[in-house]
Amino acid sequence: MARASVRDKAKEFDKWVLWKEEGSRSAEEELVEQFLPLVNKVANRLSVGLPASVEKEDLISYGRFGLLDALAKFDHTRGLQFETYAMWRIRGAMIDGLREADWIPRTIRDKAKKIEEAHTVLEQSCLRTPTDQEVSEYLGITEKELRQVYYDTSISTMISIDEAVGDEDEQKTARHTYIVDEMTPGPERVAELGNLKEVLSRSIDKLPEKERLVVSLFYFEELTLTEIAEVMNLSPSRISQLHSKAVSRLRSALTRWKSQLM
Repeated sequence: MARASVRDKAKEFDKWVLWKEEGSRSAEEELVEQFLPLVNKVANRLSVGLPASVEKEDLISYGRFGLLDALAKFDHTRGLQFETYAMWRIRGAMIDGLREADWIPRTIRDKAKKIEEAHTVLEQSCLRTPTDQEVSEYLGITEKELRQVYYDTSISTMISIDEAVGDEDEQKTARHTYIVDEMTPGPERVAELGNLKEVLSRSIDKLPEKERLVVSLFYFEELTLTEIAEVMNLSPSRISQLHSKAVSRLRSALTRWKSQLM
């Protein structure tokens, strides 16, 4: 099995050389066909947490452009895993496509920001994670309305690697340009990642039990939200709400951490 895998990788590398260095169109087409299933894989995972109004076919359409872009920009000489890089690009293209199609109205983004601010204020005043009741009272809405906001803003918790980032007085740059080769991290990167992991670890430990379990199953066990719903015996929409709430709390914690560094 290992030998077969090595042979497959060698054949794949030969295709990259034929296309990138010799301009072979047939090699390019073979690579597109080989990695096209990644688009469906990302679409299946991403669509679970989105509103029913978002068609999976739209995600697939956006994702195909992301795959083509990944193929065009991938440097085959660096010895990196294309699948990992491509899935980031495909996911980013899908989210960018949804944003351009205005799937996420500004009102929903505003609601998500208000929730994050509510968590920040209440956590600082209560010195603990606030309850849904406390958050809803702070925002002046019912808990049912709060849960609906969590569901509506579930897509806004996703970040595209192509999103422009940077200070207002600086030239903005696509987020993916900050991705570095983790095989050879520099000392500053090691220290930054270590601090970030520590902050995230502490923040995850402070999450309510159900939210902590959703985060663990989704990001560490790589289950889909549907699979998590089955494990926890809850509806997919409820799992989506829990995921959105957890991400909102973690964002709030990271915001406080970053403010302390400045």
